Amino acid sequence: MCHTYALIIPALNEAESVGVLLERIHRERLSQIIVVDNGSQDRTAEVAAKARAEVVTELRRGYGQACLSGLRRVNPSVTAIAFMDADLSDDPEDLGRMVRYFDQDQCDLLLGSRVLGDPEPGSLTLLQRFGNWFSTHLIEMIWRVQFTDLGPMRVIRRDSLAQLNMSDRTFGWTVEMQARAAQIGLRVCELPVHYSRRMHGRSKVSGTVFGSLRAGTKILWTILRCCLLPLRASTPRS
Repeated sequence: MCHTYALIIPALNEAESVGVLLERIHRERLSQIIVVDNGSQDRTAEVAAKARAEVVTELRRGYGQACLSGLRRVNPSVTAIAFMDADLSDDPEDLGRMVRYFDQDQCDLLLGSRVLGDPEPGSLTLLQRFGNWFSTHLIEMIWRVQFTDLGPMRVIRRDSLAQLNMSDRTFGWTVEMQARAAQIGLRVCELPVHYSRRMHGRSKVSGTVFGSLRAGTKILWTILRCCLLPLRASTPRS
């Protein structure tokens, strides 16, 4: 099955990296590339527009808020949606591999696992590694679904995404997607992906100990919220 793909890239002050990223993305399978400028104070929007991306301006800060705003711009013909970060930590070559795998129709949600992909030394902090391990094991304990990572690069069927009723506006976006997918029984796969140290700018999550702890608290609260407010199970796919 060949899907029609849109790529959503949330971006906050990533003018030094977003243009290079967009130049390296293989566009032949992407009907849309949407960069959501989440209130940048640099030239992120200008650089993205020059690199032939559709630019959405979303002044309300938050990773999830940016993703939700990008989704509102996706064309009706699109059947699958990919997400990746703007800071060049994700490898655009991996996106191409994920699209090809997704077209085999073996999963409804495909996650790029940095843990399985042997990330570059220093690209994931000890707090990030522990948070990933703890969160994914917590999901497994509750819903009996195994993940290795909460990484940003992922591809999901558009109709499956609609079932998840995504609502998180901040750092909980990725774990909400995975917890809800586990909860309603979506077919989920992981592929190893490369992950590099950030070369420009500063991480909005792991740049400080306080930021990492705040993100970790948000992730755990999101899992708890998904547990306390369950969705109805999806209809199994034939």
